[in-house]
Amino acid sequence: MAYRKTPAEISRLEAAREHLIAAATSVVTEVGWSQASVTAVADSAGIAAGSVYQHFSSKAALAVEVFRRAAGREVEVLGEVLHEPGTPVERLARGVEVFARRALENRGLAYALLAAPADPAVGAERLEFRRRYRALFAEVVHEGIEEGLLPAQNGEITAAALTGAVGEVLVDPLGARDEETTGALLTELVAMALRCAGAPRS
Repeated sequence: MAYRKTPAEISRLEAAREHLIAAATSVVTEVGWSQASVTAVADSAGIAAGSVYQHFSSKAALAVEVFRRAAGREVEVLGEVLHEPGTPVERLARGVEVFARRALENRGLAYALLAAPADPAVGAERLEFRRRYRALFAEVVHEGIEEGLLPAQNGEITAAALTGAVGEVLVDPLGARDEETTGALLTELVAMALRCAGAPRS
């Protein structure tokens, strides 16, 4: 008869896995993907390096889970903002501002998600999540077109341009960790996004 884990054992393993993911996220936030070795993560979690492999088959597998968790939360927040009350133009402006503000408030993790050199498996996840951001922006752009608030355009192309531009604008400020220009940067970034979508000047 095969051994079956008890509910208590399963709960303990799940808690240990969550603790490991949290520790790995903290390490990536501090030093980036390339420096987030299994040893560094294990030290942060307070476990032996070999114990990491009880939960993940490789460093890449752990990195992918860290990326999915962190990026997934950002997609979730952006989706919530873009579906709040208001006109499509207002929601687009709020979405860009909230996304950028959250990035600037957690610069190390945001830089890791957006631009830091990473394992190819993380790079593939990064592309997938860019598609998810793009789909959210495309939805609100199409709403703006339908309501006559934005000019006729290819919403997917505009959304792709917005996704790329917002990320590109944030890369240098995130890497520099300069917090003095946050307000001006957010204002300019939102204005750029609205110009890209063709929103009339307020």
